[in-house]
Amino acid sequence: MLYFDNAATTYPKPGSVLKAVDESIKYYCANPGRAGHNMAQRTSKLVFSTREKIAELFGVNKPENIIFTPNCTYALNCVIKGLALPGSHFVISSLEHNAVVRPLEALKKDGISDYSIASVEKNDIETVQNFENLINKNTRAIICTGASNVFGKMPPVKLLSRLAHSKNILFVTDAAQTAGITEINCSRDGIDFLCAAAHKGLYAPMGLGVLVINCENRLKTLTEGGTGTQSFVLSQPEESPERYESGTLSIPLIAGLSAGVDFVNRQKIKNIYRHETELINYIYSEFKNMKNIELYTDLLSKDESFAPLISFNIKNLGSEETARRLNDLGIAVRAGFHCAPLAHISYKTADTGTVRIAPSFFTEKKDVNLLLNSVFKIAKSQ
Repeated sequence: MLYFDNAATTYPKPGSVLKAVDESIKYYCANPGRAGHNMAQRTSKLVFSTREKIAELFGVNKPENIIFTPNCTYALNCVIKGLALPGSHFVISSLEHNAVVRPLEALKKDGISDYSIASVEKNDIETVQNFENLINKNTRAIICTGASNVFGKMPPVKLLSRLAHSKNILFVTDAAQTAGITEINCSRDGIDFLCAAAHKGLYAPMGLGVLVINCENRLKTLTEGGTGTQSFVLSQPEESPERYESGTLSIPLIAGLSAGVDFVNRQKIKNIYRHETELINYIYSEFKNMKNIELYTDLLSKDESFAPLISFNIKNLGSEETARRLNDLGIAVRAGFHCAPLAHISYKTADTGTVRIAPSFFTEKKDVNLLLNSVFKIAKSQ
């Protein structure tokens, strides 16, 4: 199988990640922070060293502010619901995933807070102006994706964080599509809360997310429970990370993430981005010369920034049908609406959905050529 669904989750995983998960079950099978015996202490050191690696990767100086969550969606819920106050307001982009929109919609339906949607334009200055026009006296935070999971469009995160701080509000970014693929430094980029998926650009197993806190703001908790500390205090601890990590952590997944971060650091993010972008630009250039191919972005534009993924359709063929035919030829892609209706409304594909192609560091040119030949045959038959 040729795998081009890496925006959903990367495959294959590096061998070092598989080895780390296996060894964790053999040698790190104790509960960290719950005992003083050797295996528990060894496990605690593994967890803390992973926090240190992630803190360094994302440019924060407090490893204790690296929070492990079940996934990126949970991390976003922690931030959104943790920041929401009665009557508060949020501004989000027109490219947000449902991991952002649905928590906000739930808060709106419960009468707790409201949100506005700022259109992301080709011109970054216009985008920033759209956000600024929607900020009001109750605005709590700007929430913006690092890159659209459907079209790859990257909003101007640094400019938007600067806008947020100039208005004394917080800035939150969903880095599901950019962590491990583009350079991110929370301190430099002005990111107060960053949410990331471990299983995508960080090459870890599924079932783990990361919340990076880069400010002094303390979130309301989403869950409460055992943390291994202050057992006779019936309220949740105030300190990070215990405040946000109730219950037993998934040590095998954290071990896999540790190895995944090591892999990304060895390959270097700039090399990963260059490799994937070169493949996507090649696909885009070939698609432009094919009949019956519909494209929605100009990935070669010098005025816009994009993550390395592409959405397309074949004329007169539904996106799911295109994906089915490619699957029959041994090629895995994603089709439909990608849990991001706002993006489809923005790009006028709400009636059709799209077929999404996303390579990884392991994707080779020969794989791309086989994909192109298969798409060409399907498109030619229409």
